[in-house]
Amino acid sequence: MSGPVLARRGFLSAAAGFAAALTLSACGEGAETPAAPAGSSAAQSWSFTDDRDKKIQQPKVPSRIVAQVGAAAALWDFGVRPIAVFGPHKLKDGSKDPQAGNVDITKVEGLGNVWDEFNVEKYIALQPDLLVSSMYIKGTLWYVPEKSKDTIEQVAPTVGIMLTGKSATQVIGKYEELAKSLGAGMEGVPEAKARMEAATKELAQFKDLKILMMSGGADAMWVVNPPEYPDIVHLMAAGLDVVKPSKVDEGGFFQTLSWENADEYDADVILYDTRTQALKPEEMLKKPTFAKLPAVVAGQLYPWNAEAPYSYQGYAAFLEGLVANLKKAKKLP
Repeated sequence: MSGPVLARRGFLSAAAGFAAALTLSACGEGAETPAAPAGSSAAQSWSFTDDRDKKIQQPKVPSRIVAQVGAAAALWDFGVRPIAVFGPHKLKDGSKDPQAGNVDITKVEGLGNVWDEFNVEKYIALQPDLLVSSMYIKGTLWYVPEKSKDTIEQVAPTVGIMLTGKSATQVIGKYEELAKSLGAGMEGVPEAKARMEAATKELAQFKDLKILMMSGGADAMWVVNPPEYPDIVHLMAAGLDVVKPSKVDEGGFFQTLSWENADEYDADVILYDTRTQALKPEEMLKKPTFAKLPAVVAGQLYPWNAEAPYSYQGYAAFLEGLVANLKKAKKLP
């Protein structure tokens, strides 16, 4: 596995996994429409060009879709109903992992819940028409294990949606394009898009705040590198001033700091990663240097709902929550 992949996987898996504690209640449940519409459209040929510049063609619109959980959450909000998911979708107590968004995990098969876990035999038995996953590195489908990649790709065509270097609107737009091609109903999408756009416009009023976005692990603090994350690209385009680390680790996704060096960067506001495995605020406050940071002392430590589903519903909820928190913050001396 290459360095950037190891770096990315290490951050997401060991450091914590961008996606827990999403504000799900505001997302709303999508329309119960099938992956492909019944009737004449199912008999039509289908094609889609993904972010690998690969044109995927099928004699009919795919209806048996398997998706990485983040991709499934995005497609679900547009009205596509995958038959199975892989990646973090179930917590230890059996409840739904927030990364699954509005996906009803009682109605989909689970092929794997952790990194490098993918039940190939079950996947083959499902007779899928299509597999969909995001990509952080072009050509590498997220959560598709390297060891079984070739077998998986022989079973059904695959679609890859690129995240790195894109804005959230670009990624959402690509998922929307895919969902439309699959015959999605789009119920609730115009209203959610309007909410997302309204919340985005509100961000400009916070342009004077210096914002640090980070994730906490047992022995290290990760300061994320804005250009690599679609949500942060979106936030900065809307006017937010987000700290860019002066030196990033191999792979370019973040800078690793010891907790003793948590004061490396000045910030008025700290947004912390809310993934399930990431340190919670009360745990980070036990780190003396972190606890003394001006933003922390001022109570301007707010959740970052990283990896919100790439749908208008997912981003409307994420941005509305962020706006509400930033309205409570002020510029620090």
